[in-house]
Formats: sequence, structure tokens, C-alpha cells
Amino acid sequence: MREKVLNTIKRYNLIENGDKIVLGVSGGPDSICMLNILNDIRNDRKLQREFDIIVAHVNHLIREEAIEDEDFVRKFCEKINVQFYSKSIDVQKLANNNKIGTEEAGRNARYEFFDEILEITNSNKIAIAHNKNDKVETIIMNVLRGSGTTGLKGIEPIKQGKYIRPLIECERIEIEQYCKDNDIQARIDRTNFENIYTRNKIRNVIIPYIKEEFNPNIIETLDRLSDLVKDDSDYLEKIAEKEYKNIIVEENKKEFVMDLKGFNRQEKVIKSRILLHTISRLLGTTKGIEKIHIEDVIKLCDNNIGNKFLTPNKNIKILVKNRKIYFYNQN
Repeated sequence: MREKVLNTIKRYNLIENGDKIVLGVSGGPDSICMLNILNDIRNDRKLQREFDIIVAHVNHLIREEAIEDEDFVRKFCEKINVQFYSKSIDVQKLANNNKIGTEEAGRNARYEFFDEILEITNSNKIAIAHNKNDKVETIIMNVLRGSGTTGLKGIEPIKQGKYIRPLIECERIEIEQYCKDNDIQARIDRTNFENIYTRNKIRNVIIPYIKEEFNPNIIETLDRLSDLVKDDSDYLEKIAEKEYKNIIVEENKKEFVMDLKGFNRQEKVIKSRILLHTISRLLGTTKGIEKIHIEDVIKLCDNNIGNKFLTPNKNIKILVKNRKIYFYNQN
């Protein structure tokens, strides 16, 4: 198991000497396994890997056992001499106030806290304990939601050079066996077995059904598909970024300006990626930007009618005038 994680780290260059990494640790098998293995790797002098780790734990105030989870992680960190930070966040209240699902609210709260600890400790990376099963579940969720090919990549080993996933090539069954072999009594979140969330239904109902009725190796099959899609997607992304540099006229915090003629010369698949790349650079995210929004912007540019604009969401306005495309940050 340790060798598998080491190979993943080497393959994707997840950890370099001098890194200081915030580990998101809930106390479940995945995150506690990640913590134990990374601690083992950094303490093995033969490997000559010099990096530091810090643990961040969020108590969502949803489950009665949450305090026990926090205590378990704290004591585990004390035992292996790793710095520990925790925070209690009323996730249900956050979800209600922001009118979003509990899962999304919890995820947002965790990542905000991880970023907070990253700044406080002067760290440079955040490690999340997603595994191969999580990746496949995400792919299926994306298919059901009607995502584009990018959704078939699932969860990537490294994102934005900041978020790393050392367990992404390990299956859940391997992680559970590792905990058993190393006598680690990880905490079990009973809500993972309640089929009230989409991911739980996919994990507990859909995947077992596919394994039983169609393909017992569905995890490996979709993981291979993900790798193939990623190769194609990365290639197209490189082309889009190159063309973006050729047609961008101006960039600042509130406004990006692009050459309309240069944009219209591109193939549609590259246009889509250029638009997403531009919006991501301007806003820091493409959240809320859907396929229909991208297609509407492409049509607007094709028609080349001056002083026409679109507002895909409240954060951005896209205007065509004077043979240029203007992207306005409205935050």
C-alpha cells in the first residue's frame, strides 16, 4: 500500500522536498490511512523525502459521534507528533442560510478551513484522501448530471498545483485492509450507509448492482476511461491555452478583452475551452457556468452584432463590441 502511494506521488510529482502540507483528516479509514502513510514516508530516511505535514479536522456538528471523531484524530496526531488544528462548523445552518445541500455546504466549509490553515502555517499544499472509488463515483455522478467530457476525468491526482490526492490510485478495499493490518481503528461515519445522498446511492446501490449484473471490474474500467479522457482533454487544454495567449488583448482584475476575429477562427471545441479558461482566470472559478451558457456566448460571437451582451450568472457579463469580446467581473 505504501509503495502504491509512493508510486502515485512520483508519477504525478505530488510532493517535493520542502513542501509543507495540510492534510484534511476526518478520522475515517481513507484520511487516517493517508496520514499514517505520509507520516511513515517522511520519517523513512532511506526515501530522502523531506516534507512537513499538518492535520486539519472539521467537526460538522451533524453527528452525535463527531466529538469522538475529533478526539480520535487529535490523539492520533499526538501519538505520531503531528501538529493538529480543528474547527467546529454548523454545516446544516450554512446549508440552510445559503440554500444549498448539506454535502456542498460541508465541502465548502472544509476547503475554506483547509485554506485558512494553509495560510496560518505557511503551507503550500492541501492533501485530500480521495481514493479510486471516490473517483469512479464522481464520474458516474457527472454522467447522470449530463456533464461534458471533462466530467469523465473524475477526480484528478493534483489540481491547481495545490490540492493533492495521494490515495487516488488505491481502492477502498485496499485502504480498509491497510487499517486492519496496521491495527488502526478508524472512525466510521454511519451516514455513509444512508442512501439519502446521491453519492451514497451510487456507492451503495448503483455500483454493487453494476458489479453483480454487468461488470465486476467496473471500478478499474471507469478508471481507465478516465485516464484516456484526461490525456485527450489535457492535449486540447494546451491548444486552447496557446490560442488564448494569441487572442487576448487585455487582462486586469475587473475586465478581460479578447480579439473577436481571432476567437471566431477557432474550432468550436477550442472556443468552449477558451471561454472556460478566460472565465476561470477572471473569476477564479467556472462554477455556475453551464454548457448552454458557453454555447450562447459562441453564438453571440458568431453573429458579430455590436453592443450585445450576455450574463451567464450574476458574477460575469460578456459583451461584444468594436470587434472585441469584453468579459466583466461583476463581483
